[in-house]
Amino acid sequence: MLLPYYIAGVLEAGCDEAGRGPLAGSVFAAAVILDTQHLDKPEWNVLNDSKQLTEKQRNELRPFIEEHALAWAVAEVTAEEIDRINILNASILGMQRALGKLSVQPQHIIVDGNKWKPYVPEGGLMEIPAQTVVKGDGKYLSIAAASVLAKTYRDEYMLRLHEEYPMYHWDNNKGYPTAAHYAAIKEHGISPYHRKSFNLKI
Repeated sequence: MLLPYYIAGVLEAGCDEAGRGPLAGSVFAAAVILDTQHLDKPEWNVLNDSKQLTEKQRNELRPFIEEHALAWAVAEVTAEEIDRINILNASILGMQRALGKLSVQPQHIIVDGNKWKPYVPEGGLMEIPAQTVVKGDGKYLSIAAASVLAKTYRDEYMLRLHEEYPMYHWDNNKGYPTAAHYAAIKEHGISPYHRKSFNLKI
């Protein structure tokens, strides 16, 4: 099983995002606070970095996480916002938006990756201490849980967009830069959901 916390005895939120690399669609981010006293269910042993799980495992774990987490939230940053502030800033903004939606305020934050910005809750006076962890989604349960939520919510969103713009094959590529996606952009041009600041090979 992955590690239950970075600091013991505090309300700790794990944060991760999904969708930094695609050419189209929003980036989604999640924040999860776990009840570290109750991690005895076998599902916690399955939980891992969402990229190491099958789609079926992710879809089964999502309702489990939502039911058993102390608090969780998912947030979105649009392609338009990404173009305006760049994908790194958009990823951090998404995670901070998710933190702001939590029903319980964390006392400490752990973040997948190596970049972060000071986070002060709305109406708060103090920055919440945070720790970045490279490959944290494969080390800490709360970050792994956040990665699963962010990934599953983003995949659902891309399937909805596919119904609107089926020519880009977003049901398969989820907006990532595949040969079929580039070919569709060349043939049809870009959609309102494409990230104009990315290399779209037009």
